[in-house]
Formats: sequence, C-alpha cells, structure tokens
Amino acid sequence: MVSVCFYFQVHQPERLRRYSVFEIGKSHDYFDEKKNREVLQKVAGKCYLPMNRLLLDLIKQHKGKFKVSFSISGVALDQFERYAPEVLQSFKDLAATGCVEFLGETYYHSLSFLKHKEEFDRQVDAHAERIKELFGQTPKVFRNTELIFNNELAHHLQGRGFKAVLAEGADHILGWRSPNYLYTAVTAPGIKVLLKNYRLSDDVAFRFSDKGWKEHPLTVEKYVRWVNAVNGNGNVVNLFMDYETFGEHQWADTGIFQFMKALPGELLRHPDNDFKTPGEVADSYQPVGVLDMHSFVSWADLERDLSAWLGNSMQRAAIEELYALRDHVFASGDEELIADWRRLTTSDHFYYMCTKWFSDGDVHKYFNPYETPYDGYIAFMNVLNDVALRVGAPRGERTLQLTERPSLLVAQLALADGGKAIGTIGTIDAIDAHHAPDVPRPEIAPLSVERT
Repeated sequence: MVSVCFYFQVHQPERLRRYSVFEIGKSHDYFDEKKNREVLQKVAGKCYLPMNRLLLDLIKQHKGKFKVSFSISGVALDQFERYAPEVLQSFKDLAATGCVEFLGETYYHSLSFLKHKEEFDRQVDAHAERIKELFGQTPKVFRNTELIFNNELAHHLQGRGFKAVLAEGADHILGWRSPNYLYTAVTAPGIKVLLKNYRLSDDVAFRFSDKGWKEHPLTVEKYVRWVNAVNGNGNVVNLFMDYETFGEHQWADTGIFQFMKALPGELLRHPDNDFKTPGEVADSYQPVGVLDMHSFVSWADLERDLSAWLGNSMQRAAIEELYALRDHVFASGDEELIADWRRLTTSDHFYYMCTKWFSDGDVHKYFNPYETPYDGYIAFMNVLNDVALRVGAPRGERTLQLTERPSLLVAQLALADGGKAIGTIGTIDAIDAHHAPDVPRPEIAPLSVERT
C-alpha cells in the first residue's frame, strides 16, 4: 500500500511600501495596503477560490476518501479577513468536511526559531489559537517556515508535544535512503519526520507547464504510474507544494485544474492506494530510520539551505538588527509597535534582499516587489530606524542620522533622555566593515525628529 499525502502551503506576506528616509520619525505607515490587497484578491480569484471549490467537490465526489492538508500563515489569515472573507469561508467549508488537516507554524511565517526561541514559541501558540478559533482544530503536526528543519527544531517540537514535523527530502541528507518512509531525528525519537518527495512534488509545482521538460506534457496517467511505482518501495508519497501552484504559478490554461480534478480518481483505481493527512500518516506508519540533520535544511532553491534568506550580508544585517530591537519593543508595552515589529519578522522581507540571480533567479524575481534587492534592504532598514525611534526617542527635537544599526539608536536616545550628550554613532560611514560590506550607500539626510 502507498498513501498519498498532499500538503499545501498558503501564505501571502504583508509587503512594505517604499518607506523613505524622510519619513523616519514622522510616519509609522510601513505596509503597502493597496499592493497587498491587490495581490491577495488577484491570487484569490486565480487560485484560492477555484481550487478550494475543486477540492470540496473532490472530497464529496470520493465520499471522504480524498484528503489534503494546509498550513496557512497567520498573516495570510489576517489578510483573508480584511480583503477576501469569501476565501476564509471557503477554507472553513473544507475544514467542515473532516477531510482536511490544518498544520501548525509560526503566525508570521518567520525565521524566529533561528534567532529567538521565546518569540518562536509565542508565534506558534498564537497561530494554534487562530487555527482553533477558525477551523476547530488544534495542530498536532508542524510545518516550519519554508520547511526549515534541523535536529534542534525536532527536539524543540517534541518538547512542545507535536507528533510529527514536515521536512525536505534532500538528497544530501538521505543519501541512498528514500523519502517515501517516515524517520525520526537523532535528537528526538518521539516525533516523526515526514519528508517531501521533491521530484514528484516539483513535477507538478515547477515542471508541469515546462515545454522543454522531456516528460512534457504531464498527463494524469503518466503521473499515477510514477506514484504507483512506489508500491512495495515505500509507505507514503508526500506531495508538498505552494498552494499558489494552482492557477497562479501554473495558470489555468496549462490544464493544471483539469489535472488535479482527474488525479484522485485515477490514483484510487489502484486498490492499494489511499489518501492520508500528515497526522494520519504519523498514526499509520512507524519510522524506518534515524536522520541526523545538524545543519538547517529547507525546500528553497537548489541549495536546500538558508541562503535564500541569509545568504548575503544585507540579509544577515537586517535580521540581526530586527531581533536586537525585540526586547526593547516588548518592554515598551506599546501593542501597536509590537504588532508592527512582528509583521517585520515575516521571512519574505529577507527573501526580497536575496542576490542569487543564477539558477534560482527567476523564482526570486517573480516574488520580489522591488527592482533590486538593495531597494528591499533600504526600505526595511528605514523602517527599522523608525521602530528604534518609537522605542527610545526622547521628547523634544533631536538631529539624528540614518543608521544600519537601528538597535544602537535605542541606547543613544536613552542617554539623551538622561541629559547626556548624544555622540555620533551609527552613521553609514561608521559601520563596521564586516557588518554589511556589499550594501549600497544611500544618500543620507540628517533627521529632525519631533517627538511629543
């Protein structure tokens, strides 16, 4: 028997607008609400609504034998409520069938596990509460942002009571072993690891409409033969992909919806096939081996690592400064400021700063709202400077300068409140050479900041 496990990632970031240096200290309007609404409503029309209708029809058609799972970020859920409530209702309709599982993740689709475990736990808890509120489920299976996973995460999730976690079936980790079985991590024997079959997943997600691919066109019959070949050589075929595959990445005129409409019936023709959610897979099969993933692995790009978000010094500088501000932000007790800071933790902000323009370049350009990664970095750091001022700016007027180390402004401004002179710290030219050497130097204007 082979079980087919569909998992779909649903996420839309709250993109920043082109926040200018001249707005620092004057405006806290960071997010491009117009753009975010346009993108979400466009994807809703092309993907979420038609695909949810199709899945609901398939579940009814196959009398509950067809099952799928979703991980929906909290920021996507928030935007559904604001901009497309009919999408949220369609996910509730799917939940009501009993054939759809909703997985746990960080609320803000963040990289918080890498930087701040307490923040990670808070975001996971907030997401679980939201899923329970909307869909009546308490997540028991976890999907970290972009399938980022290692031994430490497995151990942490085991301590939190999750029974399973999803991860990328990377060749350099598996070696001769197959992704079509369950495993455990060397640090966490009590949590099962479900690995993405990236070849069969990417045949749909990336290669479906590629006319240069030797297997094009991908027919349902051909694809089912590949899945059936796993019978006797594995327990489960994990098909993990972005939900936007359907209608957005692969447009409707490619035949992607017709492919998906026919797929369950063709798979179920084989008497040994069935569909299971990740939780059901974890309950049904035992691990066959132990994986040692000391370094982080993700499902992004050819490298399957963290380089899509932390591969250059701009990205590393931005995330270090963001998390350096966290405790100051929370100590302020300002709920609006805390909410803004958390929205800045979304991993997409760092993805937009990626400078990989080679084998994976088209993917990064497709998702990037900026003309260059440097524009993304400058807008993000301008926002962080304003966040720092909101945390620590004294009353009255002070002349400050844009800095690549916004966290230093907090100490600077605290000294000012104590009546001590403000030294010149954190100007662009004074930044340590190791901090962000490949960052373009924007034109800097002294900031006259009025705080009342």
